[in-house]
Amino acid sequence: MKFAELPVEEAEGALLAHSIRAEGVNFKKGRKLGPDDIALLSAKGIGTVFAAHLEAGDVPEDEAAARLAEALLGPGLTAGAPFTGRANLFADGAGLFLVNRQTIDAINAVHEAITLATLSPHEAVQPGQMVATVKIIPFACPQSALEKACALAKEGKVLGLAPFEAQRYGLISTTLPGMKESLLDKTRDVLGARIEALDGTLAGERRCPHETEALQAALTAMAPTSDILLVSGASAIVDRQDVVPAAIEAAGGKVLHFGMPVDPGNLLLLGELSGKPVLGLPGCARSPKLNGADWVMQRLAAKLPVASAEIMGLGVGGLLKEISSRPQPREGGKVTAKPARPRIAAILLAAGRSTRMGGPNKLLTEVDGKTMLRHVAETAAAAQVEDIIAVTGHQHEAVAHELSGIARLSCVHNPDYASGLATSLKKGASEAAARHADAAIILLGDMPDISPETLNRLIAAYDPEEGRLICVPTFEGRRGNPVLWDARFFEEMQALTGDMGAKPLIASYEEAVCDVPVPDPAIHRDFDTPEALAERCSTRHPRA
Repeated sequence: MKFAELPVEEAEGALLAHSIRAEGVNFKKGRKLGPDDIALLSAKGIGTVFAAHLEAGDVPEDEAAARLAEALLGPGLTAGAPFTGRANLFADGAGLFLVNRQTIDAINAVHEAITLATLSPHEAVQPGQMVATVKIIPFACPQSALEKACALAKEGKVLGLAPFEAQRYGLISTTLPGMKESLLDKTRDVLGARIEALDGTLAGERRCPHETEALQAALTAMAPTSDILLVSGASAIVDRQDVVPAAIEAAGGKVLHFGMPVDPGNLLLLGELSGKPVLGLPGCARSPKLNGADWVMQRLAAKLPVASAEIMGLGVGGLLKEISSRPQPREGGKVTAKPARPRIAAILLAAGRSTRMGGPNKLLTEVDGKTMLRHVAETAAAAQVEDIIAVTGHQHEAVAHELSGIARLSCVHNPDYASGLATSLKKGASEAAARHADAAIILLGDMPDISPETLNRLIAAYDPEEGRLICVPTFEGRRGNPVLWDARFFEEMQALTGDMGAKPLIASYEEAVCDVPVPDPAIHRDFDTPEALAERCSTRHPRA
């Protein structure tokens, strides 16, 4: 790859190394300059640009990021579409993130253009949480380096997710004279929240005196109906002969390990009874703040090995006390908020009267064996959107029936549909806001050839922190539909009127627009006339 200051007339096909802003020009870094761009720059009197030309053996950044992300995918993970050389990996469900640090280090050492960042090993994650990101340093990387990195990624289990599994927890709290029931109730509630966060169930609770014989009886009684036993002692465990370990052994169990290099949480005890784990909890487990017991409970919930070696390996990073460098309390019952896949809604505009068609509802016309509307809805369902909001109007019952059975789709009726497209857009935006969407893709019901990959690429481009708030697909340098809008524009959409849609907002907020190149000519293809629809129905268009 060669960077150089180029005369504009020699820059066609080059990638901009720096953004260009001038009157009527807003080209962002990384833009591939086409003939129309060259003409515009020349017309504006811009004579040179600093840009890069890829050379033989260079792999474009998005292709490289996508290939490495695919090679890294392990169980329980999915990859987002690449954009600006970045491809993010997300957790499919709740569990513990698994990572082979040695291999990650080896991949990062392959070439400076290839970078891979992950969460820490065994970090608890939520569904949709980002766990890793591949970033290719602009704007390409060598083919040989990419192949080496991908080979390392495929050699073994580099990344993965150990999902939390539904298990039954039995809780035994021991008591001393004068101990308040309210304290035991609070302990039960705090531990119940922890268990719920691990997809488990608090199957039963017993309270007994803090005595070996009484605790032995409680353990024996609860073991058959529990997968994991928790003991919250009225007094801290001080050695292997104390009440809790003695009761485990008296019930026929074993004490496997006492103590852990995590603070708070040092006085944790791990035992086994009838093949089931028994945890003697440290006193700090009564608090919702993160402590060593959380780490052990998370591993047990994910059915990962937990023995002396694993517990004694928790010392690095095991200082959890709230100190000046960590002023905010951390909750153990809940996984703290982490970067996650944005919540994207698809607003499917399906209310129109098809007036230019001269009669029939074009959305219900069959194209390649399905109605035009069904094609668009199934495209949305195959993309990485959380909700599909279909706005109906004309023939709303027939339209709603045609959309039945599509995952994550619900219909909202627009009784004012005859007043123009804007009324449906406003209805959909209001519904998306009510569902707390971070952004929404506005889908037109008469664009049956749009692909899920195009929608995913818009989602990948969306990044409020980088100022990419309106994501517009482009093909051969020309903008098309659908467009993704950040939620901050939903309120302004309520002022729209007529049949123009949200296009005026793009002109008002050009600085927030991100042009997203896609290999999909369908972004320019809708069907408004009988002639156009007849031509489309006579020719099968493969999805991009």
